[in-house]
Amino acid sequence: MEAFLGENQHLKIKLEEIKSATNNFDNNNVIGKGGFGNVYKGVLSHSEGLTMVAFKRLDRKLGQGNPEFLKEILMLSRYTHENLISLLGFCDEDDEKILVYEHAYHGSLDRHLSANTLTWWKRLKICLTAAKGLCYLHDPKGTEQRVIHRDIKSSNILLDESWNAKLSDMGLSKIGPANQQHSFLTTNVVGTYGYIDPLYMETYLLTKESDVYSFGMVLFEVLCGRLCYEYNNGHFMSLWPMWKKSYEEKKLDQIIFEDLKEHMNPSSLETFSGIAYRCLQKSREERPKMSDVVEELEIALDIQKTEGPMDFEEMIETAVAPHVYKSKEELQMLLYKGMLVNGGKTWFSLNKNGEHCEMISAKVCLIPILPASPRYAYNGLHKSRFPLDNENTTPLCWRFKMHVKAQFLSPHITYAVNLVFGVDYESMDLLFLNYKLAEETCYSTSYIADEREDGWFTTELYQFTSLKKSADFDITFDCGGHPLIVEAIEFQPIERVDHHQLLEDEKVDMPETYWEQRLPSDYEDILKSYKNSAQWTTKKELYSILCKGFPINNGEEWFSLANNGKKCHMLPARMALRKLVWRWGPSRESRFKEVAFCTQQSFSITCTSKMLSPQTRYACFLVYNIQTKNPNVGQVVEVSDQSRITESGEYDPHHILLFLPETPIIRQKVNDNTHIHNPLKRTKMEGVPQRRNDGWLEVQVWKCQTGATTSENPLFDLYFNLRSFSRITELSVQGIEFKAI
Repeated sequence: MEAFLGENQHLKIKLEEIKSATNNFDNNNVIGKGGFGNVYKGVLSHSEGLTMVAFKRLDRKLGQGNPEFLKEILMLSRYTHENLISLLGFCDEDDEKILVYEHAYHGSLDRHLSANTLTWWKRLKICLTAAKGLCYLHDPKGTEQRVIHRDIKSSNILLDESWNAKLSDMGLSKIGPANQQHSFLTTNVVGTYGYIDPLYMETYLLTKESDVYSFGMVLFEVLCGRLCYEYNNGHFMSLWPMWKKSYEEKKLDQIIFEDLKEHMNPSSLETFSGIAYRCLQKSREERPKMSDVVEELEIALDIQKTEGPMDFEEMIETAVAPHVYKSKEELQMLLYKGMLVNGGKTWFSLNKNGEHCEMISAKVCLIPILPASPRYAYNGLHKSRFPLDNENTTPLCWRFKMHVKAQFLSPHITYAVNLVFGVDYESMDLLFLNYKLAEETCYSTSYIADEREDGWFTTELYQFTSLKKSADFDITFDCGGHPLIVEAIEFQPIERVDHHQLLEDEKVDMPETYWEQRLPSDYEDILKSYKNSAQWTTKKELYSILCKGFPINNGEEWFSLANNGKKCHMLPARMALRKLVWRWGPSRESRFKEVAFCTQQSFSITCTSKMLSPQTRYACFLVYNIQTKNPNVGQVVEVSDQSRITESGEYDPHHILLFLPETPIIRQKVNDNTHIHNPLKRTKMEGVPQRRNDGWLEVQVWKCQTGATTSENPLFDLYFNLRSFSRITELSVQGIEFKAI
């Protein structure tokens, strides 16, 4: 055991660091339980920087021990695949045995089986990606050994932020040569009730087809929206006999999860249920290989994605322009690009996840209440995708209503409802737009507008989870400073970015010279200032470590690389704040030992960096947190660059927001407790705060261009004037971060 662990020395993590990350294994951090023990979440600071991870702590009372611990390390260090959970490290110290994995954002599949937000398309995607992971274990590339998992079940299928599946819990797996008979004679049967292959239980012969049987049970769980067994009065009862009878009698409608029925393509369902049933055949010879399962699930997903829950071909017949396609793939590409349908009243498209995006022309839903006077005549700068609007038939308005009827939404998807509009002046940094639903008594306020590539502005109004394809809202608008011309109301599915995914080029096998060229020339000097020596075996691994970032100079600063290979640098508040009005103290969430706390109306920041890439454009961000008395009102801050003076001899000010109120949520039925994720991330623009992965806020306050040498790097000197500061009870500043743009 010692020899084996010694070979994997680079994966060792100290117990002290794990206790710190989990608050000494606090029960509040438990995110799961299994045959190995509790699983805890926590942010770990190690050679790869700050990362949200999962800690699986061995509890010997549950029956597992050293063999399973070692097997897990062996398996996940040797077998790597995008659909297997990644092992980040382990701890074997003070009689504690802990495995450290990547954190699966959505947890395990079993927790989502009965969720109406888990659409049929997402379920197909999960099953397909899980099947690819198991197929890799059964027939791994580049190795002479195959793997039988032995404990395939929905609780061992973890889901990342994009709903991709990752197989986990390899402690019971068996490894064997691929050129021998594909079976093992075992002395005891292991696994989980309901999923274990009946032939394995009868004969003690373990085969790859045993995993196939277990996976087939998972497929039926996904279809039926429930676990494959019930537990009553101390007894387990398998649901497979009932499910099998329903399939064989062509009565699947009796067992399919109710919320899926309306949105399933019949051909997709037929393909999916057919391969699931074949997996569960009594005879091993009648069960498919996992490669066959992958192929059938790809077909089922392709059918659902291309034809979807509605007849796209019928929709295209209502398109303004004729669209010619020869295959489902060509139809899909047309829908990704988008098209005018419904007689030119609606712009419809699909996003990368196959979810429906819909934009409804203002021409058919806007009712003017207070049009603008002729002196505000629209200048026609923006070209609309709706031809009717080019005739200027939608007037500029101070106040207006919109009766919005969406028809083509994806059910059980969380949408952002956006207003798409133009203005009678060339640019706009901040927007103050009041709006409310017909049933609301108080107005909400939108504080920002993002400028799109087509020249129109968009601002988020609401978020809601669609219950069906249609939605009907009446919204009243009251413009603050300038009248607007409205192009449309947009329904955009909310997408969250997986911040822990690898860079695209990291997924490709590139020669060492490629990664060498992407490293900064002085990377060795930078690593010397990192108090914990980083461990890597290839230049690719080193590049990944640098991209994730780490503390330097005794933890006083933070260094990382941007996606383009340029250096990024974060300085603590102590090195950036000038005035002595700050109160200093520790913060558990900070990268640095202390942060600054302030209740003053104004403050200054003077800052430069010697760690940046030469001749590179940088954005500088204030990294901070706030407490506020009124979370429904945004905080506007005036920032003056004291190094730049206008022709009138005054400092040139601009405005930023320190916080925005949360986007209102539309609940479509009484006692609707549907969980909605954090508000849609807006376009990163100067003056708009963003929530970071580490929980802090950041807002861009300055931009600069570095010189040819570090001595030529600019120094910025900013003065912050917090107007209406009474809204903020406390402002804390962690530091200033320079990011390459």
